[in-house]
Amino acid sequence: MQSLEQTKHISLNDFEGLFKSHYGELCAFANKYLEDLDAAEEVVQDLFVKFWENREKNEIPNSLRSYLFTAVKNACLNQLKHLKIKEQYKQHNERELNSASSSADEEFEATELDLKIKSAIEALPEGRRRIFILSRYEGLKYQEIADQLKISVKTVENQMGEALKFLRLQLKDFLVSLFVLIKIMDDLW
Repeated sequence: MQSLEQTKHISLNDFEGLFKSHYGELCAFANKYLEDLDAAEEVVQDLFVKFWENREKNEIPNSLRSYLFTAVKNACLNQLKHLKIKEQYKQHNERELNSASSSADEEFEATELDLKIKSAIEALPEGRRRIFILSRYEGLKYQEIADQLKISVKTVENQMGEALKFLRLQLKDFLVSLFVLIKIMDDLW
C-alpha cells in the first residue's frame, strides 16, 4: 500500500510493479461487471494510463488498492450505463424506423443517400476505407482490426476519426440524414 505522498513521486519501476501486481485481479474484478474480458482489460488499461498521466494530481484517501478497485468499479458502471443508453437509443430508432411510413420521396432520398455514402466510402484512401469497413460493416473492434492489419490501435482510432470527418464533409448536403445514420451505426457497433 502506498500513501498519497508516495504516489506523487512514483517511479516508472514502482508503477510497473503496481501494474503487474494488480492488473490480473483488477481485470477479473471488471469482468464480473462487464462479462466481457476484452472490455474489462480495456477498462483496467485505461485506468492505469490515467493513473500514470495524473500521478501528480491523484488524491487517494485510504489505500492505493482500494482506490484502484473503486476506480475500476466506477468505470465499469459508467460503461454499463453507456451501453444501456445505446441499447435504448437503438430500440427507439428501430421503433421509429418501423413506424415511419415509406413514401416515394423518402425512398428516393434514402436511395440517393445510400449511393452518396457508398461513393464517399469508395473515395476514402484504401487503408482508411478497409479500416472503416472492418469496423462499421464487419463489426470488428478496434483491437481486432489492429491485430488483423498488424497496426496499432491508435492508428485504427486515428484512421476512423479521419474517415468519419471525411464522410461528414462529403455528405454535408445530407448532414441531418447522415447524423441519424452515423448514430445508428455507432449504436449498432
